[in-house]
Amino acid sequence: MDGVTADPGISLDELRLAARNHAMPLEALRWPITPVGLHYLLIHYDVPLVDPAAFQLEIGGAVGHPLALTLDDLRDRPAVEVAVTMECAGNGRALLDPRPVSQPWLTEAVGTARWRGVPLATLLEEASPATGAVEVVFSGLDRGVEGGVDQRYERSLPLGEALEAGCVLAYEMNGSPLPPQHGFPLRLVVPGWYGMTNVKWLASITLSEEPFTGYQVATGYRVRQTEDEDGRPVTRMRPRSLMVPPGIPDFLTRDRVVERTPVLLEGRAWSGRAPVVRVEVSQDGGETWADAELTRELHDRLAWVGWSFRWEPPAQGASILCCRATDETGETQPLEPEWNLGGYENNAVQRVPVVVR
Repeated sequence: MDGVTADPGISLDELRLAARNHAMPLEALRWPITPVGLHYLLIHYDVPLVDPAAFQLEIGGAVGHPLALTLDDLRDRPAVEVAVTMECAGNGRALLDPRPVSQPWLTEAVGTARWRGVPLATLLEEASPATGAVEVVFSGLDRGVEGGVDQRYERSLPLGEALEAGCVLAYEMNGSPLPPQHGFPLRLVVPGWYGMTNVKWLASITLSEEPFTGYQVATGYRVRQTEDEDGRPVTRMRPRSLMVPPGIPDFLTRDRVVERTPVLLEGRAWSGRAPVVRVEVSQDGGETWADAELTRELHDRLAWVGWSFRWEPPAQGASILCCRATDETGETQPLEPEWNLGGYENNAVQRVPVVVR
């Protein structure tokens, strides 16, 4: 952008964020279900210490029958298990120019886990929403200061979305109790929505007859070009495809080195709006494209799909490998990122530099 000074580099504040949070190594794309320790992680404030014996979920506000449920109460109810691909809304932020100052994600802020818990819709129906209820507010136990506002971490969903999106109040991840960093003892899981919607350490659910105006919805997580704009809210994940880096890495640059033999390129693709129906691969930086083969190992509608492509490397030299996804709505990843102030929803195609030897 014209008139912008050179990027000063990653600040100490951003390094502190990067040290607390972690991305999924791209080689972990080989697993359809991401091992817990490799799943991406973002913690807004602090990890709270929660006594499961004293824990209680409160459901109230504009309802006819308020509920107070212990962890045992929740576990005693009929459970569901869903495979959900979850991506941070800021994934790809560090690749923008100028770079928004925040958690400096490249492309690896993603993961897919199996979440087990109680369907949100059944609890909301049991609480009997009032006729005028329009939104559902989810409040976590984590607290902090953001934008000068002292707050609990809170997000909201329209009531219709909360009832119909397949949301789960999860107490297990990949067959084990939630680890502390992923929201023990209870978290919200919203299939298809960016990660900020999936409130961790969930303590209360409040139905409201007015639109929610809390910081994380009204101020944070909005796509805008300047601070003066209201912008639009960040909601569902845009289509994205990522590649397992082929060959072996250079330690510092992570550029890839491959032998001059056929290479099976593999990866995953997803979209929060509709299932992915096509993945294409380019070996010339996006000039030409060829279709990859899709593999649906997971049957949940919005979980990522696998893809593969047999690549014949050139005789010698450098190549730029790319991949891009298209979902059922016809939306395809752009070649170049679409800049915004918060660095959200950057789903530009991945570029993987490769040297053939």
